Order: sequence, then C-alpha cells, then structure tokens
Amino acid sequence: MPVVSANGIQQYYEITGDGPPLVLVAGMGGTANYWGDQVDFFAQHYTVITYDQRGTGRSDHSPVDSIEQLRDDLLALLDVLDVEVVDFMGHSTGGNIAQIAGIENSDRLKKLVIYASTTHGDHYRSKVWRVRRAILEQQGAALYGDMSSLMLYPPNWIVENAEKLESQQAAQMKMLAPVEVMTSRIEAVQKFDRRDQLGQITTPTLVICAKDDSQTPAYFSEYLAANIPSAELILMAYGAHACSRTAPREFNEHVLGFLQKQ
Repeated sequence: MPVVSANGIQQYYEITGDGPPLVLVAGMGGTANYWGDQVDFFAQHYTVITYDQRGTGRSDHSPVDSIEQLRDDLLALLDVLDVEVVDFMGHSTGGNIAQIAGIENSDRLKKLVIYASTTHGDHYRSKVWRVRRAILEQQGAALYGDMSSLMLYPPNWIVENAEKLESQQAAQMKMLAPVEVMTSRIEAVQKFDRRDQLGQITTPTLVICAKDDSQTPAYFSEYLAANIPSAELILMAYGAHACSRTAPREFNEHVLGFLQKQ
C-alpha cells in the first residue's frame, strides 16, 4: 500500500498513467476512490495522482484544523513525490483547497478545476451540515451514509444504480474516520471563506457544477466564476453533487477540453 510521511502524517496515495501530472482532490469523504470514473479516462493523457486526505480512508485519522492545513498536506505530498507543477481538480471540499492553492500557490499550478464547491458556510449550508452532523453523531455511520447518498445523487440515478450505490456506500463507510475526526472536517469547511481574495487567482480556472446539485447549489459556482478573473463556468443540466459519477462521460469531456485548451 503506497503510504508516505508528509506534513507530519501518513498519507495514502495512488498514481496512474503517464504524462503531465493531474491531481484529483476529493470532497468531504476525502478518499482516492471517489474518482473511479475519472482515473482511467484521464490516465490516457496524464499522470493522475489521487490520495486520501487527513482524517479519511487509509491516511492518518487525525483531526483537521482548517482547509489551509489540508492544502499544506497536499503540497507536502507532492513535494515527497517530487512533483512541482500540477493541473488540479478539486471536488467540493477539494474545491475549497483549490481556491487556497490558487490564491497562495499559483507557482504550483498549471490549470485549476473547481468542481461543485462553495465560497463559504452560508445559512443554507449551515442547515445542511447541522442535519448531516446530527445524523452522524446520534444515528451512526449507516444512516449518515444514506443521507450522504441522498445529497450526492439524483433520485432516478439512485433507483437505476441501486446495487452499485450500495456497494460504493458500504466501502466508504468502512473507511469512515471516528466521529470527532469527521466533525472536525465539517467544521473546517464551514469556517472556510476566501471570497475577498478570489480576484487574486490568476491560474486559468474552470468552475463546473450541476444545476440540480443540492449539497453545493450552483449559485456558489456562479459566484466563483464571476469573481475569479477569466474563469470559465459550465453548469451541467443533470448530475447533482456527484456529476462526475452520475454523468461521467459528459463531465470528463468538459474537463479534458478545458485542460487541453491552449
């Protein structure tokens, strides 16, 4: 199992393919296996790097202080892997990490994809996380997994992919960190707010989200695209919060077209 020591923790990572480096950074679940529908596709063109974040999966289940700390973890991992400049795609929480990297670490970035992410913990998001956190703390991992799936996927996709979904959900719940670690991740996301610095992002940026996303509604993506200089915005008609899984062909082609654009 590929694990290295970076930024004071043990980090699990996977590398697939050959070509310029592309790092894929997951959301709240935080694990490399979120990107199953992207790795093989992008590995035809890139060296794809995925990893489990602090407090998730096969990396150390250490509490998270801030999104900045998660950014530091990623840069430390890339340093250990001797990777200097990357194309960066971040989903949800990973999109928050992407914003910080764009503001503070543009020298490490070639292109940036912010996928189904947020700008800050507004009133809507506070309600969403109050409910999800209460389920995790009071009802346990199984029901938290069900709630997570309801927030990630469109209703018809859940019905049409029931067996696949249950398998994915069971695997994710097996890697879930202790409750206090997961709640530290939730708190870090809710504290995140770099709205006043988005104008400092000079890296070519794609902002992509589905219009039917109820976890990170499209108004966040619209704000990001309007406030990051020269950012491109793609709003997919369907796919919910995990449109890279529910509409992978469309999603992958959008992202690849952006990454390969001169």
